[in-house]
Amino acid sequence: MTGTTAQPTPSVLAARAAPAVADHRVPITDLRRAAWTCALGSAMEYYDFALYSLASALVLGPLFFPHHGATVGLIASFGTYFVGFAVRPFGGLLFGALGDRYGRKFVLLFTVTLMGVASSCIGLIPTYATIGMWAPVLLVLLRIMQGLGAGAEQAGASVMMTEFAPRGQRGFYAAIPLLGIQTGSFVAACVYYFAIAAHPDIVQGWGWRVPFLLSIVILVIAVYMRMHLKESPAFTEMESHHALEKLTLRQFFRNSGRTIFFGMGLRMAENGGASIYQALSVSYLVTAVGVDGRTGTAVLMSATIVGGLGIMLGGTLGDRFGRVRVYRAAAIIQGLSAFPVWYILGQGNFIACVIAMSIGWGIGNNGMYGAQAALLPEMFGMGHRYGGVAATREISAVFAGGIAPLVGSLIISKVAQHHAGLPHPGHPAWVWLGAYVFVLSAITVAATFFIPDPINRDLQDHHDIL
Repeated sequence: MTGTTAQPTPSVLAARAAPAVADHRVPITDLRRAAWTCALGSAMEYYDFALYSLASALVLGPLFFPHHGATVGLIASFGTYFVGFAVRPFGGLLFGALGDRYGRKFVLLFTVTLMGVASSCIGLIPTYATIGMWAPVLLVLLRIMQGLGAGAEQAGASVMMTEFAPRGQRGFYAAIPLLGIQTGSFVAACVYYFAIAAHPDIVQGWGWRVPFLLSIVILVIAVYMRMHLKESPAFTEMESHHALEKLTLRQFFRNSGRTIFFGMGLRMAENGGASIYQALSVSYLVTAVGVDGRTGTAVLMSATIVGGLGIMLGGTLGDRFGRVRVYRAAAIIQGLSAFPVWYILGQGNFIACVIAMSIGWGIGNNGMYGAQAALLPEMFGMGHRYGGVAATREISAVFAGGIAPLVGSLIISKVAQHHAGLPHPGHPAWVWLGAYVFVLSAITVAATFFIPDPINRDLQDHHDIL
């Protein structure tokens, strides 16, 4: 890690000096509609994300991998979880390129439909007991559909809102769709909480299907709202000047490879941390610590509320103090709290677990996410912004968010084997889980020193900041 922050490029310095009135002006009704429409799509994506995380921890192993034992079944279910992440870069590159060529609205409408249909169908597929090996095969295919759609959804929402928002308030408005993430996660946790309450042995009945089938409701609302969404002003202006870029994949990575690389560094702590906290915290509490499923889910529900505050703090403070500086501070909070958070989770006290998760994940991790909302779009040039943000988000998601729960479940399994005589043999895994989050945070802190802050740059500029 170097001790000096990267120096701003001339275009970034010019953007900082430019007055706010140089920006386009969007009617406030259009701005609000864009914000809440993008937020609903984010809710759809992260309802699916959190739902599958909880299902992997609580029900998918016995239902789709019943002959592998509890531990191997858990790893196998998180393996299908990883499949969804593995295909996200392909979805990001494909739909990102389409978004830069045909518009943000077109792609956002398609991706939310793809994700919603896939999630609803998971609630309809037969289990292993009914159709044997075809059950996990169908599960994997639907996860691939989810992953392809999710690969461009959040990138498109961030780009759309950054291009809609007035200069000086991009961080605030770009963070609003991310509240959809917390909403989706919270609703998923609530639905599973009440499903478990209604059917304590949720694996044996049909109750596990209900949360997935409820995706249909969110899907219908999201599609309706996105059909009435206007195209981003920045894209409309670029299209009117016939300035659309048509880059080959090789040209794209040659031009933006450096920006994508350091953007991936930013994502390691945020995406990896979010994934391990959301996907693994409940699993750890239930399987390793011995907490019941309802209590473990309630911990995640409670911390999710604080996460909404963390997102808006990250976006708003980024407008005032600089996005990179705020991002770095949030990464440090997550890193320093990593060991205490996992130690406290290992004790199983509900109130203490909620407070710990609220600090490490709610403020630290979501603070990064809020600052990232406008930071990544401002890092890329106009003609390939959607593709650049999607590539950065989704390639890093494979190495950070997709692998994290798999690594975490393996850690719990190995520690459990080593402490086989204890009542809850996976309990001592908190040291390794904390170390994993700490390392991811350290990578991101290092990356922030190589990135000039692009705050308020001209969004019509076709050059990246690196």
